[in-house]
Amino acid sequence: MFESTPMTRRDALKAGSLAISTIAAATTSASAAGEGSWIDAHSHIWPGEVDKFPLVGGQTVKDLNPRSFTDDELMAIAKPEGVERVVLIQHSVYHLFDNSYLVDAVRRHPKRFRIVGMVDDQAAGPGAAMKKLLPQGVTGFRITPFIRKEQPEKWLDGPGMNEMWKTGGETRQAMCCLINPEQLPGVDAMCEKYPETPVVIDHFARIGVDGQMRDEQIKLLTRLARHKHTSVKISAFYALGQKKPPHLELIPMIRKLYDTFGPQRLMWASDAPYQVQGNNNYKASISLVRDHLDFVSADDRQWLLRKSAEKVFFAS
Repeated sequence: MFESTPMTRRDALKAGSLAISTIAAATTSASAAGEGSWIDAHSHIWPGEVDKFPLVGGQTVKDLNPRSFTDDELMAIAKPEGVERVVLIQHSVYHLFDNSYLVDAVRRHPKRFRIVGMVDDQAAGPGAAMKKLLPQGVTGFRITPFIRKEQPEKWLDGPGMNEMWKTGGETRQAMCCLINPEQLPGVDAMCEKYPETPVVIDHFARIGVDGQMRDEQIKLLTRLARHKHTSVKISAFYALGQKKPPHLELIPMIRKLYDTFGPQRLMWASDAPYQVQGNNNYKASISLVRDHLDFVSADDRQWLLRKSAEKVFFAS
């Protein structure tokens, strides 16, 4: 049942267990982190233990691709590139609204991970579900029309979705939008309706997935910059443009976002394990931002690779 008294992020963290107190304390040490202590703002993980963490829709271990991509496997490729912390993204294809594996990862490594989870906006009490997950390290929620089997064009309609946006404004849990460019106007309208709600657009709103970075689509995305709590992930390079390293063709689009949002509302992310398949690799992803953006200052780079994600997902 939806609580009449708003619960802030601070309230939820105070109410948490000793383990969650450790999560909150991590922010202090993280703030002192210097260059090289980067944050990957978007990676998926999943275990091969489908008996302990069952897959949705009758899927079996044979449906996993790769067979597993655990937090240990992720950090084995992330740490050599200076990445110390990661925002873990709920994988709707394998686990949908069951966030238990990601919560378990935070329990085991409370300083290392935060979670963008998922709740069902069409079920009863999504706002209460969000608040319950906050002390477990869930500081954002993936929302997307891609999981709607019926009327995906109405994905932002309905009381449950509005409850989620309202709750996010109270708890500071971000609405993380996996969308195509045609969904940007709807998100824009929700940002107008809930101006205090943090919003993060995943993967440039998938502009360039067909190989073309169209100016009219980029303008729809940059229009969101007028909402002060809206950020963009510069991520999933393997799926955009030429879809292979060194991804330099994406730099003009990044520059346009930099000029409108500024570095403090842009965050790099890999979208592993998909960025580490075929011709693509983790190093090429972070290298594009770390080594090839000649228009950013050293301080800008700190925001792109650490501080923007830290502010949205790791702040207490």
